[in-house]
Amino acid sequence: MNIIVCAKQVVEISEMKIDSSTNKPILSGLDKKVNDIDKNAIEEAIKIKDKTGGKITVIMVGEPDVKERMKELLAMGADEGILVNSPGDLDYSQLTTLLSGAIKKIGDYSIILCGEASTDMFSGQVGPRLAGMLDISQITYAQKIDATKDNVTGERNLGDTVVTLESSYPVLITVTKEINEPRLPSLMQILASASKPILEWSVDDLDVTLEQKVLTTDLQGISMDRKNEIYKDDSDDSIQKLVDNLAKDGVLR
Repeated sequence: MNIIVCAKQVVEISEMKIDSSTNKPILSGLDKKVNDIDKNAIEEAIKIKDKTGGKITVIMVGEPDVKERMKELLAMGADEGILVNSPGDLDYSQLTTLLSGAIKKIGDYSIILCGEASTDMFSGQVGPRLAGMLDISQITYAQKIDATKDNVTGERNLGDTVVTLESSYPVLITVTKEINEPRLPSLMQILASASKPILEWSVDDLDVTLEQKVLTTDLQGISMDRKNEIYKDDSDDSIQKLVDNLAKDGVLR
């Protein structure tokens, strides 16, 4: 069972601030990390490998500093990494074009795992786009996966209904954060990851043509004014005041 996990480097959005003069987010100087939900995808890949055997390959697209993030995933349990060197300012069409080119170059795979979305943009487009470009089956928003030698089933939570889907291989699956709790690598695993291979491919190494289809013309923060009303007493009177004020402001109806 050869498993491919597509991961992304994102900025630490919890540290992001808004420039009050321009209302634009300040992105420079922010720490970078592996997209949180992609770690859930890696964790699920490790569980499938433990059950069926095989190999886990991580693919990331970006600039050379992405290798530092990739080492975290290798320490978790991935066997090898592939970095597609490319400027970070890509639209989703270009990103999935590069990912599909890298996957076609790898050739032999059974499952592709992706996080349901990235915490910076949260469009949820990459997985479905990639499955379409590769012309393979897909199971999206999986909260549980059961992989066997012949097929895989995935459960999707639709609120009041859980839908179970079954697919043969190859298949692309996007996972939610609820599917598992990503492991923390031990010191020995971190040290051992230094010997795991990271291949670097350029755009020219892939048989693809990049075409920008979406242009981001502006990015602005949302101003949120807070009343900062504090109810100190844990009493029925304070609770009633809170409910009355929420109803007055239209929050409760």
